Amino acid sequence: MANPRNLMTVSRQFAFCMKGRSYSTSKPDVGFIGLGNMGYGMANNLLSKGYKVTAYDVDSTVVDKIKSKGAVATSCSIDVFSAADVLITMLPNNDIVQSVYSSTALDNARKSAVFIDCSTISPSISQKLANKVSDRDKNSSFVDAPVSGGVNAANAGTLTIMVGAKNKDVFSKAKNILEAVGKNVIHCGDVGSGQAVKLCNNMLLAISMIGTSEAMNLGKNLGLDPNLLASVLSSSTGRCWSVDTYNSVPGVMKNVPSSNGYAGGFGTVLMTKDLGLCQDAATDTRSPTPLGSLAHQIYRMMCNSGNGDKDFSYAYQVLQKNNDTFLTNQHELKI
Repeated sequence: MANPRNLMTVSRQFAFCMKGRSYSTSKPDVGFIGLGNMGYGMANNLLSKGYKVTAYDVDSTVVDKIKSKGAVATSCSIDVFSAADVLITMLPNNDIVQSVYSSTALDNARKSAVFIDCSTISPSISQKLANKVSDRDKNSSFVDAPVSGGVNAANAGTLTIMVGAKNKDVFSKAKNILEAVGKNVIHCGDVGSGQAVKLCNNMLLAISMIGTSEAMNLGKNLGLDPNLLASVLSSSTGRCWSVDTYNSVPGVMKNVPSSNGYAGGFGTVLMTKDLGLCQDAATDTRSPTPLGSLAHQIYRMMCNSGNGDKDFSYAYQVLQKNNDTFLTNQHELKI
């Protein structure tokens, strides 16, 4: 007669083996809501590291795709709350994040759960959600953990993750999971501080992308080969991520949006949203951000001209199409 203990062990191992992936019973169950350009790669990395992942997205196509990788698919975000010891959200904006963390969803969540929001939202919203989670269950915790690195880093599991957590113990719990999707997991301070760092980063990123696009456009108009110019800039004092990793000129680099019709990547509409959050923060703190404000205007213009779905490096094409317009404005302003 078979040993009941052995049968139980086999049963548990079977229960955690799906679609060719084996899940460790010692690891927490992970829920993932938001399988966009960034979220999909992150969820897939969790699966590859042996986590059981229950996933949801409003796009059923991408849910089916992650299901084929071994995830448990759900048709409702609330079901993810009830299935997860650790819940990760990667969503577009303040309103959607707040709607997902509804009172009903939190009432269905597991006790002592860890909630990790990787969206880029207002620091004050993160603080509000942390209080809401704590009011529901004092043993549960919420951290803001926005990410940086782009889609390639999300797919490779090499993201930089900026974490706002109320103490080191909570940060440690989040870090254990986040190390499956990121290379640099940094405790930035209390809840909301991760978002503050991310907003500063994205404002600088927008400014540098526009600056890179201006330099590349000027070089082209001066008769320089874009590949040569990018190579020289990459080893000169003007070097930055927008130059040497994510160049905005088609054909200069492989596997970046500019060489794929500006599809995928980080959408212009999302950059515009982030720059709006930056301007709100700058107003609240009385911090002068003249270049950040101008970058916000340029990206708003890109959205208004129907290019919100393009990657934010599309700024180069806007300069290409508006050479005469910008030259006229510079002359009028005596720049």
